Amino acid sequence: MEEKNKEGIIREICEEVLRKVTPSEREKEEVLHFSEDLAKKLTEKMQSFGIKAEAQVQGSIAKDTWLTGERDVDMFILLPKTYTKEVFPKVLDVVKTLVGEKWVEAYAEHPYIEAEVDGYRIDFVPCFRVERAEEAISSVDRTPFHTSYVKKRINQQLKNEVRLLKRFMRGIDTYGAEIKIGGFSGYLCELLIINYGSFIEALRAFSDWRGDVVIDLEGFYRREEARSLFREPLVIVDPVDRRRNVASSVREERLKEFIVASKAFLRSPSLKFFYPLETIPYDVERLVKAIRRRGSALTLIKIKAVEAVPDVLWGQLYKTQRALLNVIKGGGFNVLRSCVWSDERSINVFLFEVENRYLTPIKRHVGPPIEKEECEFFLSKYLSSTRTLSGPYLEGGRWIVDVEREYTDVVKLLRDKIKGGGREVGVADLMAKVMPEAQILVNEEILELYSSNVEFAKFLTDYLDGRPKWLR
Repeated sequence: MEEKNKEGIIREICEEVLRKVTPSEREKEEVLHFSEDLAKKLTEKMQSFGIKAEAQVQGSIAKDTWLTGERDVDMFILLPKTYTKEVFPKVLDVVKTLVGEKWVEAYAEHPYIEAEVDGYRIDFVPCFRVERAEEAISSVDRTPFHTSYVKKRINQQLKNEVRLLKRFMRGIDTYGAEIKIGGFSGYLCELLIINYGSFIEALRAFSDWRGDVVIDLEGFYRREEARSLFREPLVIVDPVDRRRNVASSVREERLKEFIVASKAFLRSPSLKFFYPLETIPYDVERLVKAIRRRGSALTLIKIKAVEAVPDVLWGQLYKTQRALLNVIKGGGFNVLRSCVWSDERSINVFLFEVENRYLTPIKRHVGPPIEKEECEFFLSKYLSSTRTLSGPYLEGGRWIVDVEREYTDVVKLLRDKIKGGGREVGVADLMAKVMPEAQILVNEEILELYSSNVEFAKFLTDYLDGRPKWLR
């Protein structure tokens, strides 16, 4: 594709995406009217309960960088520093009197409320009003400074560029700093646009990745200083708090996905990077064929839901995944891939693709070189072990022993390790409560779940396909 022609296609795609993602003036008016009216009512309600507080709209709505159709509102409740965190429960009790019944109390660094009001999903977040971001008692205290910083530095054109970057990030599944995603936050997207000046320039910069990037908009550090302070591959020094890397929550996997997608889009621009095709689950016949062709053991651990807000849930899921992965590897099984899926309501699933479900009973164990002092312990241990099949014998200057495996079936290994909850092998506390009732399914035993749950079916289809959606 000729470079000039490619630039024209990119421009046309960006214009089309902007038409899709930019809220209309009517939508902006409705969202702002609702948000500001709610903030006013909440401020008055706080005062009526004797709490000195001011409710303010923060986040993408306050900065006019949200995408059309999004109905998420960040409502911050600013409190004087004369209060302590002990006031937060009282503040949230006042919120509950305002929002009705559709709310859930969540917890990050401190409690907040997630509620649904008139079709909007609202996070009510208490925080302290501080003079400078460096005085922040918790991370949420910085948010008003983030809002103010961005509002002062972006015009309408840059807002458009932010929307393009956010939509691109959503399309390639790298948007969102929550634990489930581990990707790029809205604030991080805004800082990237402020730094690079446009969506395309940001893509060009990341497509030319050379191992690490340091962006310091306020010039707090020399590059070497920033690199010594922040160890992550992507460093975006928070312009309102020099002690913080805004990109610290970006997992390396998400960063690499953004890099390769940026290269691919610039090479072959397409709308599918912004709006990937919906996954159509394989029919059962194709699913069975795909599983059999792999010849591996798709080992699935299915547990029922636990009550937790998404960030807590996914933190527990990932911790448990790591623990179970260590169990399987420790048993001598070769894990090809593993991942987690949850509908966040009724079911959680851990998937481990193991090269072979069954192993041979014999395992070769290499001991220390003959000149090492550890030889005495090695010999005494295996000479008296009932699991020793052969040896110890000398080979290549080392003691070797052939031993009987404790487990030859990955299913039995997992069942034994989780039957009591699995805390002793590292299963997270919430998961351990339901782990004794877990179902372990291998290959075609998955079919019943696959056929009855379309979202799981999409997940498994994506897993078996393996390609990013923009490569399909």
